[in-house]
Amino acid sequence: MSIRSVDSIERSVHKTNEWLKDLAAELGTEDRYAWRMLKAYLQVLRDELVVDEAAQLAAQLPLVLRGAFYEGFDPGHQSARLRDRDEFLARVAERAQLSDLGEAARAAEAATRVVQSHVTAGEFDDVLAELPREVREALVHG
Repeated sequence: MSIRSVDSIERSVHKTNEWLKDLAAELGTEDRYAWRMLKAYLQVLRDELVVDEAAQLAAQLPLVLRGAFYEGFDPGHQSARLRDRDEFLARVAERAQLSDLGEAARAAEAATRVVQSHVTAGEFDDVLAELPREVREALVHG
């Protein structure tokens, strides 16, 4: 493996740790919990996006997060589209192993702020446009 490849991996780990540090600070928790939350949030978002939009969002994620984003992804078998806020939060809670929708709401709002701060505004606007209005409003306005 070339030094350039190793540097690329190290930069990705560093950037991923920055995202996790930001989320842990938002949630007032530790990085391990933040990892679970961010991974679940990104995967639920991914499942709601058309494949092209998911790829555009993934292109702005650090390599490590991109791997988590695509983990278990089967573009030929996407789950039924969400209809409302509670369905979104229930999926986040299930994937992140949370006990209730309140905790999922808090985590999803914080993850939204972190993702929004690290990707281009135009890209995040495109992601939000793919979500039902009720979900979009819950993520952006709490």
